[in-house]
Amino acid sequence: MTTLTGHRVDQARVRLAHGKGFWLIAAAYLITMAFSTVPTPLYAIYQRRDGFPTFMITVIFAAYAVGVMASLYLAGHVSDWLGRRRVALLAVLAEAVSAVVFLVWQNVPGLMLARFICGVGVGVLTATATAHLSELRQIARPEEDASRSALISSMVNLGGLALGPLVGGLLAEYGSRPLHRPYELFLVLILLSAVGVALVPETVERRETRPAYRPQRVALPAASKPLFFATGGGAFAAFAILALFTSLAPTFLAGTLHQPSRLLAGGVTFAVFVAGATSQVLFVRLTRARQLRLGIALMSAGLIALAVGGLLPALWLFLVGGIGAGAGVGLVFRAAVATAAGLAEPESRGEVLAALFLIAYAGLIIPVLAIGIGIVLLPDQLALLIFSVLILALVNLAGFRMLRANESSS
Repeated sequence: MTTLTGHRVDQARVRLAHGKGFWLIAAAYLITMAFSTVPTPLYAIYQRRDGFPTFMITVIFAAYAVGVMASLYLAGHVSDWLGRRRVALLAVLAEAVSAVVFLVWQNVPGLMLARFICGVGVGVLTATATAHLSELRQIARPEEDASRSALISSMVNLGGLALGPLVGGLLAEYGSRPLHRPYELFLVLILLSAVGVALVPETVERRETRPAYRPQRVALPAASKPLFFATGGGAFAAFAILALFTSLAPTFLAGTLHQPSRLLAGGVTFAVFVAGATSQVLFVRLTRARQLRLGIALMSAGLIALAVGGLLPALWLFLVGGIGAGAGVGLVFRAAVATAAGLAEPESRGEVLAALFLIAYAGLIIPVLAIGIGIVLLPDQLALLIFSVLILALVNLAGFRMLRANESSS
């Protein structure tokens, strides 16, 4: 028996070294996040086939976000009690169930159910995998700066979100059965990743006296809560931008910008998320405060370019705006994850991260539903302009509060 963060860990069942386990969890996390965005370029195909309005795309997308938030609130923290590996395995298997539903029930109710189940798995895995990666890395490389694990975790998250639309777009543009092949591919990958997760070392043993179940809460000292909620506000604003590109960007491309290519729809979303992952690597040596300042500036400039690109309309400006905003999201999101993880005590790290992601994923629901309603009532270009203005205000308000809180705590 060994001890990590105050918990005993049963080594009898460990089959892989912690270093290899780190990369297996990272791979499972990457595949899961990619699967969560693979339907992005496919929504237009569903819409054309079934004839439902654009607002229904936002409802289907919201079902995913509701699933994420519900699981974060109800179960995102239970890996602190039950163990990282077993909870991560259940989350990955939920993604397999989602893939099966996508394949066998392809009308709107089925899509909503599949997206909801996908969200449930993502919500549980996001907090669990982030904590598990931190702990596995701590054991494998105890001399390494803990921020490196946060960087890799954030890059895996954004990198997976980037790969999904690209794979979906490629298979939809050039493959047969575009509403089946992406899910068949990811079902195989998910099942393989589940086998990998089952072989990963556990870093938290189930407590002999399990505490009474309760939903999510923020288990932080009172002095740390202002910084946490400022961090949550920054994550909310960042995810609001991501929501646009994982739900309605293909609709804007096909309608307002007259670009119906499925590959382009997936490629645009891919570029936005890759920009987020790349910015984290390029500016990793900057202090957290400088990363935040740069992230706020990039998000603001990107939103302005998005709005202008939609009004002209100009595809190149829309693309530049998306990439710039994505780069800013990467910096702000990384700072949010690192700050929240640093605030948490080891035994409550999963719970605190779950609370952060709960706030962040609220940014996927509220803005995207608002812009969906706006498209019903207003021209697409005006709805995009209003969205950009509101998120621009939110980005700067939440971002600078987060910046001040970080500077005052340093």
